Amino acid sequence: MESLHDVMALVGRILLALIFVLSGLGKIIHLSTLVGMTSAHFTNAGIPPILVYPGLYLSAVVELGGGLLIIIGLKARWAALAIFLWLIPVTLVFHFADYRQAVQEHQVMNAVIQQIMFLKNLAMMGGLLVLAAMGPGGLSIDGRSSATGLNMARHAA
Repeated sequence: MESLHDVMALVGRILLALIFVLSGLGKIIHLSTLVGMTSAHFTNAGIPPILVYPGLYLSAVVELGGGLLIIIGLKARWAALAIFLWLIPVTLVFHFADYRQAVQEHQVMNAVIQQIMFLKNLAMMGGLLVLAAMGPGGLSIDGRSSATGLNMARHAA
């Protein structure tokens, strides 16, 4: 019987990673639509538009791949750390900069939305750091591997 801790860790991983999996899939499915919007964000941030396609592809891989790894618990600590690091520039370019611009232009509703998005990303980054520090729990491929190794060591002793 699995412990409540392991079940909670599994549900937490799924909830944390779901936004990344759906976002990565959305980028793949709606790539042509996103190029225009992303290009505008890149231009506003001073990033060359030629980096739009590589940025979208890399983002899709990090989000979808990392999210799926977190859900199944395979190299979950590394996946959480990779998404955490990816979120730093994404959060600054797409939410903090947009928030500052909205405040300067007195666009109150847009400023509130961007502030919420910025804080949402910070919360996800916190969850990712907790996962990277604590591990995915026993209901994971990583957890099963370490439990199997521990059981083998106990039997050998």
